[in-house]
Amino acid sequence: MKIYTKTGDQGLTSLIGGTRVPKSHLRIECYGTVDELNSYIGLVMCQEIDSHFTMMLKEIQDRLFTIGASLAADPEKSKMKIPDLLDSDITLLEQEMDRMNALLPELKHFILPGGNTVVAYCHIARCVCRRAERLTVQLAMESFVDEKMTIYLNRLSDYLFVLARKLNLDAKTDENIWLPRL
Repeated sequence: MKIYTKTGDQGLTSLIGGTRVPKSHLRIECYGTVDELNSYIGLVMCQEIDSHFTMMLKEIQDRLFTIGASLAADPEKSKMKIPDLLDSDITLLEQEMDRMNALLPELKHFILPGGNTVVAYCHIARCVCRRAERLTVQLAMESFVDEKMTIYLNRLSDYLFVLARKLNLDAKTDENIWLPRL
């Protein structure tokens, strides 16, 4: 099977369901950004981190594929069965954040991205996640989007922030706090 189809050479692509849209369509931008996020999470997973976090990030990658598949489907025409995002997926992120926060020092300042390489990658993933969330919220204003997806992306960006803090703590790296010049 060839990987290239030449069907997108004119700047159009197909949604699940067959609808052809420009590659600049908001729906394409949404799932493309979710794919970018998934790639950055893969980069975090390639670093030396605790196996629990690797397993958790693998689970998150699976959920992001679910979100991407849903975003890639034409809500009006797709008949394909797409995996569901569950309330328990959101709850898992919240429980993981609570577990990590219990081990972290109280947050008294804004944190600047950085500290070490894996933490910087977490912050990049967090920023891409926020962009995916903003785009998905925008798409939901004009087309059906399961609200669990925007909630999940919102929680995931928070999770990535807390994970960055926890990985900094585990590496015994000082947090890069913001002390505004007044």
